[in-house]
Parts: sequence; structure tokens; C-alpha cells
Amino acid sequence: MEDVTGLAGLLYEFGLLKRYKRTGWLVAGVRDPESIAEHSFRAAVIAGMIAKLEGANPERAAFMSLFHDTQETRITDIPYIGKRYLKAASNEDVTADQVRGVSAEVADMVGDAVAEYEEKASLEAVCARDADKLECLIQAVEYREQGHQNVQGWIDSSLAAIKTTTGKRLAEEALSTGTLEWVTRVLNGD
Repeated sequence: MEDVTGLAGLLYEFGLLKRYKRTGWLVAGVRDPESIAEHSFRAAVIAGMIAKLEGANPERAAFMSLFHDTQETRITDIPYIGKRYLKAASNEDVTADQVRGVSAEVADMVGDAVAEYEEKASLEAVCARDADKLECLIQAVEYREQGHQNVQGWIDSSLAAIKTTTGKRLAEEALSTGTLEWVTRVLNGD
């Protein structure tokens, strides 16, 4: 039977993502911002949807999204202004360190997902990257509706980075509707 000690440790490490906050929102003045895990969950959901509508593999796109920020257990969520002064290791290198001590099958599975995401070569990776930006945009709109006024830069930069037709259409729709309009539609039977 395979030793799963390293795998158990990796699962605890990834659990830190539930506690680590997205630091960019702290810069914007959000006192209790979303966690990295919360961001990654919705990004994975969005990635699957975008991929399906773009003719890509939704499971692969969602899977990449689940691992796209796991490196932040070790390097944290460095805000863009901080990246100007720091030289962080590549996400592929951090992931390789993280999966050291787990079975080759698991290490390859995680490493391949991160590498594909970072290389931006497949349609699934493009969809996953769009999902990351779209999730940020949606979160910014939600924070803006809660009264946070310093989020427009996140909306603008996220919108500019989206590549797929579906991602662009979803972003425009998200920007033109309120965050609770779906409740009204449900209550009205729409």
C-alpha cells in the first residue's frame, strides 16, 4: 500500500487557503475579504461554464482553476504593488516543492494542471484564466455594492484581461446587472 503521509500533509497545507485572505482586497479597504479558497471555488465553477460554452473540456478547465492559486500557501497572495519589488519563484517551481513527498501519480496530476494553466497554451487554460479574471470582476462588483469604493481598478484590469467571447459576454452581463437581480427573477418565476 502506498504511503500517504505526504499526501495528508499536502491536504492540510491546501487547507490554509481557506484561512488566507486575498490581499488585494485589503488594499482596496475590504476589512474581511474572501479567502483564496473561496475565490478558487467560484473560479472553478466559472471555468467549467466558460469552457463548455467555448467548446473546450469543462472538467479540465475547472480542475486547473482549483490549483491555480495553491502556491499561495507558501508565497502568499502578493498584491500587484508588492510584485514590483519581489521576485517570487514560478508557480510551477512552488508546486513542484509542494508535491514533493507524494506519489508520482498525484505529483504529476497537480504539476501538469499548474503547468498547463501557466503556459496558457490550451483552450482549457485560456478558459481557466478568464474564469480567474471574471471571478475577480464579479467579486469587485459585489464589494462595490457593499459600499467599497476603491474596486474600479480591479474591475477594469479584469475586464481587459478576459480573452474568450463567452468570458467577455459574461463580464458585460455581470457589470450590467445587480448582484441580487437573480433573486428577483426567481421570486417572479422567471
